[in-house]
Amino acid sequence: MAEAVVSIVLEGLSNPIIQELKSLKSVGGKVHSAQTQLQIMQGYLKDADASQGRNEAIRIWVASVRDAAYDLEDVIGTYVLKVAFKRKTWFTGIFIKGVNLHRIGSDIEKITTEISQLSSIMPSFNLHQTGESGGDTYFQRQQERRIAYPHIVDPHVVGLARGTEILATHLIKEKGPRVVSIWGMGGLGKTTLAKQVYHHDKVKRHFDSREVLEEILTKLMSPTNEQRQEIAKLKIDQIAERLWNTQRERKCLVVLDDIWTSDAWSSLQAGFPMNEETESRILLTTRNKEVASYADKNGFLFEPQSLNDDESWELFEKIAMFGTEDTNHKIYEHKKELGTEMLQHCKGLPLAITVLAGLLARKDTVDEWNTVHKNVYAYIRRGTDLGPDYKGEGYEGVSWLLELSYDNLPYYLKLCFLYLAHFPEDYEIPVSTLTKLWMAEGFISSTSVEVMEDVSYMCLSELVGRCMVQVGKHGSSKKIKTCHLHDLMRDLCMLKAKEENFLHIINYSAAVEIMQTPNGRVRRLAIYLEKTVVGHCLWRYENYAHVRSLLYFSRYCRWNSKVLRSLLKDFTLVRVLKFENMVVRKLPGEIGNLVHLRFLSVKDSYIRAVPSSIAKLVCLQALDLRSRYLRMKIPNQNVFSKMEKLRHIYLHENHSAREKRLLFATEAVNLHTVVNIGIQASSDLDDFVKLTNLRKLGVITFDGGVKKEKGTNIIFKHLQSLSVDSTLFSGGLDHRWSTFLLIPWNRVLSCPNIYKLRLRGKIAELPEDLMCLTNLTKLTLIHFGDLKHDHIKVLEKLPSLRMLFASHGKFPAHLVCSEGGFPFLEFLSLYSLEEFKEWKVEKGAMRSLCKLHIEHCLDLEAVPDGLQYITTLKELTIKKMRLEFCSRLGEGGEDFYKIQHVQSVIITNIEA
Repeated sequence: MAEAVVSIVLEGLSNPIIQELKSLKSVGGKVHSAQTQLQIMQGYLKDADASQGRNEAIRIWVASVRDAAYDLEDVIGTYVLKVAFKRKTWFTGIFIKGVNLHRIGSDIEKITTEISQLSSIMPSFNLHQTGESGGDTYFQRQQERRIAYPHIVDPHVVGLARGTEILATHLIKEKGPRVVSIWGMGGLGKTTLAKQVYHHDKVKRHFDSREVLEEILTKLMSPTNEQRQEIAKLKIDQIAERLWNTQRERKCLVVLDDIWTSDAWSSLQAGFPMNEETESRILLTTRNKEVASYADKNGFLFEPQSLNDDESWELFEKIAMFGTEDTNHKIYEHKKELGTEMLQHCKGLPLAITVLAGLLARKDTVDEWNTVHKNVYAYIRRGTDLGPDYKGEGYEGVSWLLELSYDNLPYYLKLCFLYLAHFPEDYEIPVSTLTKLWMAEGFISSTSVEVMEDVSYMCLSELVGRCMVQVGKHGSSKKIKTCHLHDLMRDLCMLKAKEENFLHIINYSAAVEIMQTPNGRVRRLAIYLEKTVVGHCLWRYENYAHVRSLLYFSRYCRWNSKVLRSLLKDFTLVRVLKFENMVVRKLPGEIGNLVHLRFLSVKDSYIRAVPSSIAKLVCLQALDLRSRYLRMKIPNQNVFSKMEKLRHIYLHENHSAREKRLLFATEAVNLHTVVNIGIQASSDLDDFVKLTNLRKLGVITFDGGVKKEKGTNIIFKHLQSLSVDSTLFSGGLDHRWSTFLLIPWNRVLSCPNIYKLRLRGKIAELPEDLMCLTNLTKLTLIHFGDLKHDHIKVLEKLPSLRMLFASHGKFPAHLVCSEGGFPFLEFLSLYSLEEFKEWKVEKGAMRSLCKLHIEHCLDLEAVPDGLQYITTLKELTIKKMRLEFCSRLGEGGEDFYKIQHVQSVIITNIEA
């Protein structure tokens, strides 16, 4: 990981102020020397990072290089801010006096000397210089251990029958896909599945030749000895040509197992007739989705699923308990209980189950099984018994296989992956937050011509494509909304983060407080809190003085203001502060000391006010002030005016300055998100039109669109998401104290390219022009008043609508959804609707509906007539509905015939 840190530091040295610093005689030479030494070492660090697991001296050297690079960044970062604060404008004007150059020069000289010493001993490690796509032979040697032989068939196969049939069918299909790919994380059973397909009777009969990559040409042609000798003399291009012709002339099945990169496929591609008619097929397995797409964008991609509980037990029992059924029944049942509990840690991963079961198969007594049970993760990782010298490494278990995926990551993705170690187990990580955190940490290059948010999301997509991260939920635009780690992948992430001293975790929420002394300087800190914790003293550990990232995970922990002030006073290098779900009356003025802050979130905390000192946080990229208090005091309308780096700002929906025109820095051209900004007139939005990077806008209006203003026909061409809250007074979470006004449609229709629209206010009309929003996929209506039949007619004609949420309003008493209406609607949620009694869905309406949620619509008498025709419906959720309504849905009930085809029907919280 030192390679990643050094790369980020070197990028930071391109700052304009640093260039000025380098021009000064007293300091410039020292900065230039440090930069040169780091650039020289950079080429060798990839090999060093890969080698440190086998060499303790290299490990210590790598850690020292990493810390020296961090120290250099700390010193220079502090200098940059001091200079910037003494200028009238950010990064402009001439260099001025008042900054202690002597001290800065002394600090830089000290670090430069250390870097020079580290550079001087580097040759003794015999490291090799590598490029980004290179790497030492360590990764290659580990891959060699993965070689699979087609004649060796796994005797313990569970849960692969369906996948085998699907893949075999696609391979033998006439004019089927040229490449059939199996994609999934390490240990999911891709190779085992490929072998099952390879030996499938249909496949055997269909193909003339079914061979693997090794000696591929020799085997495909079944040559004589003379031909073998001739082939041995051929050049690569001649071999590729013969291989090409062989596949054109015969029906061949080639199995390419464990292809890691697009480059690996490119090196083989010349031997395969990809763009010509042929009956030959390729069965490819990979952990990288990009490889499958690169090999054949029109190919068939199959993703094996983890085993369910029954399949997991079946596989485990075959290996661990084979032949033990006749032993003592009590012992067998005890082992079964222990085995079932240990299987929960495998999360359906076949390799993990096989490793665990194989280990237990060699243990006869219950006591031995109990020993494994106490430290099951370590046994699964290692795959062997834990001796006194065990340190967590091992090459027979799951760890080494998953580690291959980590080792194959480019340096910037390693940083992104390790950052996930901050989050607690089973935590569903919001992608929007995660990508902002990566940006604030400097993991995402700011030199890219692409929008940083897009680059950050692409990094997540690549980790998903490499099976390092799993998708939780998708949003309305089909983008990933939440993500998480498989338990065993998280185990690897935590292990690597600890090895690299990437972060330190303090867990106050554990049954026994986990408060281990950190190993070396701590740069990132994750703290898990419970409600009972009043405060804690991090500053008593000098190792925390260099903390850059401070993430709290809390369940409404109450804070002592004195403790919080001390915390904010001492952590002056912090770039990231996630202070969510806390209880503190006011954010202390000491928050202004954290001048390096790029990310600050107090979302869902009980905070009444923010201090004026927040204006000092000129480096902020993301600011979230969505407190749970009914109202938040913001000192004045100029408090954000100097935040030139700001990209995302989320204000409290009922902040004190919402009826004033808030001023943002004119240089804040990268504003991407502005939420809960108050506007008195359409002209208040004029400045926002100029922001071509603005993608998400949330406005609070106070006139209900009554005012007819001239010269305000502005168009937001780039906006993708719009929220309009039309209200005089908001009671925060309690809508009873709010007065809702008419939705100003002129502001809605000024955003022609939005795909997400949220409206909170009364709807007197739904203009036909709404159908011009051709990209609109998600629509949310809240407190909309009285929705008429004519309104529904407009809604059901929206050309791209996939998700519709309606809550707190009135629906027609007798609602009819017309034939052909809502053609692409996939998810419909109806909550707390009044006067809504009968509902009919004509045949052909809602033909794409997958999920239907009905909650607290107490006037509704039954699920809609016609629901039985919607064959796409997979999930129906009924919540807080009357007993009479729910009883009709039970087997034998009046409406059971309408829902009997639905796979999942959930009925909860029945009202009396």
